[in-house]
Amino acid sequence: MAQEIELKFIVHPAHVDALRATLGGLSAEHSAPRQLLNIYYETPDKQLRQHGMGLRIRGDNGCYEMTIKIAGRTVGGLHQRPEYNIALEKPELDLARFPAEIWPEGLTPQAMQAAAQPLFSTDFHRERWVVTQGESRIELALDLGEVKAGEHAEPICELELELLSGNPADVLKLARQLVSQPGLRQGNLSKAARGYHLAQGNPKREIKPLTLLKLPPKATVEQGMEAALELALDHWLYHEELWLRGNEKAKYHVQEAIGLVRHTLALFGAIVPRKASTRLRDLLTQCEATLASEASAETVAYSAEQSTARLTLTDWLISRGWQPFLDDKARQKMADSFKRFADINLSRHASELKSAFAQPLGDRYGDQLPRLSRELDALRLLAGVYDETVALFWLENWQGLRHAIETRQRIEIEHFRNEAISQAPFWLHSGKK
Repeated sequence: MAQEIELKFIVHPAHVDALRATLGGLSAEHSAPRQLLNIYYETPDKQLRQHGMGLRIRGDNGCYEMTIKIAGRTVGGLHQRPEYNIALEKPELDLARFPAEIWPEGLTPQAMQAAAQPLFSTDFHRERWVVTQGESRIELALDLGEVKAGEHAEPICELELELLSGNPADVLKLARQLVSQPGLRQGNLSKAARGYHLAQGNPKREIKPLTLLKLPPKATVEQGMEAALELALDHWLYHEELWLRGNEKAKYHVQEAIGLVRHTLALFGAIVPRKASTRLRDLLTQCEATLASEASAETVAYSAEQSTARLTLTDWLISRGWQPFLDDKARQKMADSFKRFADINLSRHASELKSAFAQPLGDRYGDQLPRLSRELDALRLLAGVYDETVALFWLENWQGLRHAIETRQRIEIEHFRNEAISQAPFWLHSGKK
């Protein structure tokens, strides 16, 4: 087994030559482009996908390799997951050669061997540079080609940084050097994810509204903060992809995601000091300014400012960049129950909203939109520890108020304001009799 740790970037086609020149300027072992043909397999009922597994055979100049990747952690395009590679004499599956312990309960290599069929393919040329960064050896692979499923196809124009040995932090350090110039953006859609989508007939990718943050029952405060920031980053990358594909409404959700990062930092601000996230917040401000302009999706998504901000957030999460700023008391709070933290803060943030909207505000409702957005995000992150139906019903009136203010519907504003402030709390220790 190998532990795959790689960071993926989508490369703007117009910047390929400039990127190749940058990579050529590194002190690196260079390999000329080689054609790689990959066939991905799946069962008719998508058993592998359901278990977070990916199965392929790769052909490289008459040599073949069978690979299965196991579900791991993906943060902002940085993939950390186990993979198993088996050399083959011919391009035919031989699943019995994988270790027996990789198969989830209910799956057997014999059953998978009988059911798995080719689903989609990737065909690309890979040019490689291997560099030494810090204490690590890192492969940079520039892939140009296409992913194809039946009559549907998409171009591949990607750069992958894979840790061959050493420290994942060195991958992120090298990436920071590369994104200082435009033309790169983090992509959380792998080649396999895009292939699966094409195999489904390439349906239109839909907007995904933010929903409640869901955590394991005994999650800590620190795990809650990490999950909230990962949710925001995923929301950012997904809707940036939609915006680039022509969905203009997705731009709002990119802005919403950046706001959610800010509001998460504020929610945990009583534990994590502001100086721990100064650099990140400054970069978010730059991103918000760029988004407020009339710049195109391509200009924004591939800008050095956006790329640096996304990568800084990824780095902060992977390295847990807040920890050096915590004292012993803060560490104890981080290790405490997120459920207890949620109960306390649901009351506090609900009280903030009720106080802000206790009386009609006339023409001043717009002034309260930033506060309403901030408090709604906080409540959304906290309320997931309770029954989803009840929590969403409670949030619905506050969300309706926000929409009514944004669209300046005076009658609707007062309706939702009255409904929202009169709601009884649904969480414990709220003071409700």
